[in-house]
Amino acid sequence: MISPNRRMILGAGLAAPFISLTRAAHAEAPMMGASFAHHRRFTLGNFEVTTILAGFASRDNPQGTYGMNVSAEEFAAVSEANFLSTETFTTGFAPVVVNTGSELVLFDTGLNPEGITGALEGAGYSPDQIDTVVITHMHGDHIGGIYGDAPTFANARFVTGRAEFDHWAASGNDRFEGKVRPLADQFAFLEADQDVSSGITAISSPGHTPGHMGYMLDSNGQQLMIMADMANHPVWSLAYPDWEVRFDMDKETAAASRRRVLDMLATDRIPATGYHLPFPSIGYIDRHEDGFRWIPESGQLSS
Repeated sequence: MISPNRRMILGAGLAAPFISLTRAAHAEAPMMGASFAHHRRFTLGNFEVTTILAGFASRDNPQGTYGMNVSAEEFAAVSEANFLSTETFTTGFAPVVVNTGSELVLFDTGLNPEGITGALEGAGYSPDQIDTVVITHMHGDHIGGIYGDAPTFANARFVTGRAEFDHWAASGNDRFEGKVRPLADQFAFLEADQDVSSGITAISSPGHTPGHMGYMLDSNGQQLMIMADMANHPVWSLAYPDWEVRFDMDKETAAASRRRVLDMLATDRIPATGYHLPFPSIGYIDRHEDGFRWIPESGQLSS
């Protein structure tokens, strides 16, 4: 039974005139265009780590780059299951900055000086603050920002793998000659398992290039792997480590490196960054079927 007071309220509501909840807009809001975060910073032990976005590139025909050794039908089925286009794809370029407390270390330099300096400045750094530039390998999108009309990082020393430098120095590659050769006398050279500085160790992962290296960060009991280009896509490369990648110079060796390093990261539950993985390019590796699964970081490194 409805109470008299309730009946009166309902009746009053029915009798009331219609009131519009809309109102005229004061001004038309302009479209702002697409937007995307350009850096992500977190602590790792006593280190401070920042991934920075130094640019994007869009490409047609993904299977011209990934999955070159599988059928178009298999590539299409895997892509559809993962909401990926088989017509186009976009890749980012994500260098990493590590502040150890005593030096500022930059891993890779993007496509050009403008891109890397803009990305650094967006994250609160200036190029002259960089103490050490580590080149994981010497493809153009990793050495492009190191030198323009003058050295980009005026106060930095440069570090790379000996095998990597020697390969490109003998190759006659124009990009190497224009970007790296002018700074050759400022480079120090590493072998696998040697340290850039305390807590930053080179990890051999050849195949993408002859001397490609990742780097393990280790500070106060916490670790993170900078994978660079060992696995360049979360599905078409990481999830299917035996799929051939166009830019892997030795495809069999690259696949073996992926399996070895990804298995280690999955076993030890170590987070990782990937230069071309979806920005902010930080996540975890898990085993999945005959390959691996990329799990984007979602707050575990939020401090």
